[in-house]
Amino acid sequence: KASAAYQQQKKEATSVGRQYSFDTIVGKSPAIQAAIALAQKVSATEVPVLLTGETGTGKEVFAQSIHQHSSRKGKSFVAINCSSFSRDLLESEMFGHKAGAFTGALKETKGLFEEASGGTIFLDEIGDLELSCQVKLLRVLQDQTFEVLGDSRPRKVDIRVVSATNRDLRSMVADRTFREDLFYRINLITVHLPALRERREDIPLLARYFADKQSEVNGLPRVEFSSDAQTYLSRLPFLGNIRELKNLVERTILVSG
Repeated sequence: KASAAYQQQKKEATSVGRQYSFDTIVGKSPAIQAAIALAQKVSATEVPVLLTGETGTGKEVFAQSIHQHSSRKGKSFVAINCSSFSRDLLESEMFGHKAGAFTGALKETKGLFEEASGGTIFLDEIGDLELSCQVKLLRVLQDQTFEVLGDSRPRKVDIRVVSATNRDLRSMVADRTFREDLFYRINLITVHLPALRERREDIPLLARYFADKQSEVNGLPRVEFSSDAQTYLSRLPFLGNIRELKNLVERTILVSG
């Protein structure tokens, strides 16, 4: 299972990172434009960036865009969802393991941090990271070294870290479920992505974008939105944010097409 999970992560790591740039982010509202301006400004630096916002607000799109506008553009962009693994598996996937490090570890496996060397690593849902992994991550951020499971020799890595969370890390620090030293390491620059209900003027633009993409992919005629449809969309709460709007538009087109 560990091997299958690693191979899937590795496959995803090679397929993302070149899909998005700031030019592909749809929206003219002041809230999203402010987020874009700050993210663009820090892209050229090497500082860690923390992306905050509700689920579905586009944090991975921003992470990829930061990578694409950095000096690491031609290198790897590796995404890790910190909530997808158990503690032991996550540590193995992040830092790799030697043969025999644990039951089922039949050969040495390179971790995703090593895969990302020279490029950017995106730690999604970092608030779900186990405390033991937080310690190792802090070390990587401090001196760019880590240890492979089953090997005490430190290894050097050159990575830029972009993190994301939909949780309140300050409260987690107060509750001692998130390390304070790690918190201050990852949020040197924080870019907050607004919820869709905070940028309702962008809903028609996003709906148009997703509709055109869906029509293009499936060879369907261009869809026009009636005034009733526009009004309906503008009033929805969109608790799932952009992801929910995207699914709604695409599903409606496919069902009615």
